[in-house]
Amino acid sequence: MRVLLRLSFSGAVILAGVLFLLPGNNITRLEEVLQNNRLVVISRSAANTYYEDGEGSAGLEYDLVNMFAERLGVEVKFIIADDLEEIFTALTEGKAHFAAAGLTQTRNRYKKLRFTPPYQYITQQLVYRQGTRRPRNIKELRDGKLVVVADSSHVERLRELRTQHPELTWEESSQFSSDELLKKVETRQIEFTVADSNELALSRHFYPHLRVAFDISEKQPVSWAFPIDEDDSLYREAVNFFVEIHNSGILEQILERYYGHIQEFDYVATTTFMQHIRERLPKYQKLFQEAAKKYRLDWRLLAAMAYQESHWNPRAISPTGVRGIMMLTQITAKQMGVKKRTDPVQSIEGGARYIRMLKDRLPKEITEPDRNWLALAAYNIGYGHLMDGREITHQTGGNPNLWMDVKKKLPLLRDKAWYRKTRFGFARGDEAVQYVENIRNYYRFLLREMPPAVEIAKEEG
Repeated sequence: MRVLLRLSFSGAVILAGVLFLLPGNNITRLEEVLQNNRLVVISRSAANTYYEDGEGSAGLEYDLVNMFAERLGVEVKFIIADDLEEIFTALTEGKAHFAAAGLTQTRNRYKKLRFTPPYQYITQQLVYRQGTRRPRNIKELRDGKLVVVADSSHVERLRELRTQHPELTWEESSQFSSDELLKKVETRQIEFTVADSNELALSRHFYPHLRVAFDISEKQPVSWAFPIDEDDSLYREAVNFFVEIHNSGILEQILERYYGHIQEFDYVATTTFMQHIRERLPKYQKLFQEAAKKYRLDWRLLAAMAYQESHWNPRAISPTGVRGIMMLTQITAKQMGVKKRTDPVQSIEGGARYIRMLKDRLPKEITEPDRNWLALAAYNIGYGHLMDGREITHQTGGNPNLWMDVKKKLPLLRDKAWYRKTRFGFARGDEAVQYVENIRNYYRFLLREMPPAVEIAKEEG
């Protein structure tokens, strides 16, 4: 059984130093990892790498590292560094086997590190706040305060740009992370920063006033980083791992899990959602929690569903006659024992019971998180239509158990050439896809804003 232990950087240094003492000169780094049953990986806390949410540890790098460790059959020990300098120091001093920290491949880093094949590509972007001055090019930056993370690829890129623009200046911060600098731009504490496009895409839903002024780089590869030494046995194993998950489509599935639901940013929708979290959610949070506990759901997912349905308005009604905070049809309400759909207690209870029923009804081979997303689609367009969409997915060579494949084919339920061949006929599959993706966005926001510690504090207070 594999156990995850998260360590502070200072606490892990001694441990890692002991772990890396090799029993003999003939053993390779890979053999050492296998014999000790321990892979030590250094990362950093960020939306695009590793973080804690209401469900525990998560993040793209977290998932990739655990997949690699499972492939090797060993346990993972994560070191979460405070800044990039600690990451590079840990690698050069042999205190971690490699870094999985969203590191961009750059010219200077090639001198000290070897990189695996990339799993993602990013663009460095200059970020400013809506309502303030937007610079159109590097020359217009000279009068503004630009702050970037010390030792980052952003510093390296700015130094390259300064060869052409000697007037370019900036401050380098070891105290604040990239996410913290984005927040400072949002709150007007600084004027500009530089962020990677993937991190900014994840962060704009939390900082709705952020805007991209312009790109300062071309696309750059993001990879795991290993120290350069004579023993490349573990590195070669990691290279093989990335080749395999790329060719098998698993890498695409993982990227879809974290980025597939991020759509074109909607400022009005995001700011309205944040306002409703403050003003409306507290009235119904306990009801969501009680119903979710009863039906083995995450209350944040249930709340995200309700927001997509009604914006947490118990008297909401649609042109088609569905109503209430969970927008139940008359038929569904009757099946779930709901007598008054505008009663938030009954509506939330009925909605929770219904989504639980749909999840349980799905084929057993569908795993999480796809089980959640497919059940949500069924909640929107009906179980039968979802099964039709899964069948079309299968017929066209996709995997009917993966949301990333099914969501591409659900819109075909509007196409007569396809829906005439299905059992349940026409359906607005494109609307179901949008429905699920919206909920995924709301859910991710609530996971970040409502961790377990916040719940306990509210209940005890």
